[in-house]
Amino acid sequence: MATCSAGLIRYNGLRPIEAKQVGSFGVGSNVSVSASGSKCRKIKAMASPTVSAPKRETDPKKRVVITGMGLVSVFGTDTDTFYNKLLEGQSGITLIDRFEASEFSVRFGGQIRDFSSKGYIDGKSDRRLDDCWRYCLVAGKRALEDANLGPAVLETMDKMKIGALIGTGMGGVTAFSSGVESLVQKGYKKISPFFIPYSITNMGSALLAIDTGLMGPNYSISTACATANYCFHSAANHIRRGEADIMIAGGTEAAINPTGVGGFIACRALSQRNDEPHRASRPWDKNRDGFVMGEGSGVLVMESLESATKRGATVIAEYLGGAVTCDAHHMTDPRKDGLGVSTCITKSLEDAGVSPEEVNYVNAHATSTLAGDLAEFNAIKKVFKDTSEIKMNGTKSMIGHCLGAAGGLEAIATIKAITTGWLHPTINQDDLEPSVTIDTVPNVKKQHEVNVGISNSFGFGGHNSVVVFAPFKP
Repeated sequence: MATCSAGLIRYNGLRPIEAKQVGSFGVGSNVSVSASGSKCRKIKAMASPTVSAPKRETDPKKRVVITGMGLVSVFGTDTDTFYNKLLEGQSGITLIDRFEASEFSVRFGGQIRDFSSKGYIDGKSDRRLDDCWRYCLVAGKRALEDANLGPAVLETMDKMKIGALIGTGMGGVTAFSSGVESLVQKGYKKISPFFIPYSITNMGSALLAIDTGLMGPNYSISTACATANYCFHSAANHIRRGEADIMIAGGTEAAINPTGVGGFIACRALSQRNDEPHRASRPWDKNRDGFVMGEGSGVLVMESLESATKRGATVIAEYLGGAVTCDAHHMTDPRKDGLGVSTCITKSLEDAGVSPEEVNYVNAHATSTLAGDLAEFNAIKKVFKDTSEIKMNGTKSMIGHCLGAAGGLEAIATIKAITTGWLHPTINQDDLEPSVTIDTVPNVKKQHEVNVGISNSFGFGGHNSVVVFAPFKP
């Protein structure tokens, strides 16, 4: 069997480097090899056979609609303000001042400022909670309010049929870092009793249920930057199977702290554009050099059409379907052939009961990384043969990459595109990659009537997720 070709491209972190042939290695070698040894084993990747898309769901018990939205973002906590800022093309990326970052090689991000949980979290709890859970609780409760599911209304409902599924990629990073610091500096007896509870990833869904009394399905999913979409997909399936009437689903993240920023610097994943933070996140631009960290929370109230109709809820949009797949390739790099992503898009459309020709909007993952942006674009082109009517944009160009919360905030952006008829721009589009032939809505918003929109989220580990939304039609 022939050894690996030296012409293959490998990645150090998220940056392409030339591959090197390796004859042997030992302890201490600065060499990365696959578990199968130094020889390449060819694997033929086969796509699923093409099948005709099924019809859309018609059973009101199984149709899943969106009746509420809530968020915490770099642009505040109001969904209309959030989307208006996006439509204006405003960047939320600034220099970090939450901690002393002057010695860090990356000193900027989508840091949330002036956040207030007043009216949503009591003062004592608010002082103890990691920001990850503060963002989650505020976004979750605002989504419930938006769906007209405040405390008084919830008291009249069967809470066993209402669940919460809000995930996070990293959990309570500040709580964890503080606990480790106490252990190292003062000993184990000085560790806070909240160290473990406020660090673990399931606590967002749990705390929301504790505060609101929701007793239906309750857990979290952690698939890095694909987390929120995985939560939407699973939440919808709980409704379709009749296990819940309503699910509060989404993602939350608060990793703009020394541990989070330092960790991603070590991955060589972040943009280094310290002199122009607002111009750093530039999906599909030839001068992109990595992603920009963001934070926040995005939550949807997902509900069976039967339940929404019964209680007279206002339906915002419809969730048609979704899918999840795995690249089974590398911890941080996408598959070169894009098979995991293209298959995920195809499966999501099959689950939604729509054909590729019906889709005319893609809210792309578009992190502004050298490898990821083009891999996603190539996968999109593989699925959608005619892209003349499709428009595609990158929310992260303005708010940064919110990791486990990214899909939640981008789902809200997708739904707002559906309800307003306006697409926000992808900013910092100065020198587009010549191979990117789909309209990326460069720098200025565009009016566009969305027929069917998809939102993509992909995570470290090769986790792929796609969710499908459309205007609600009774």
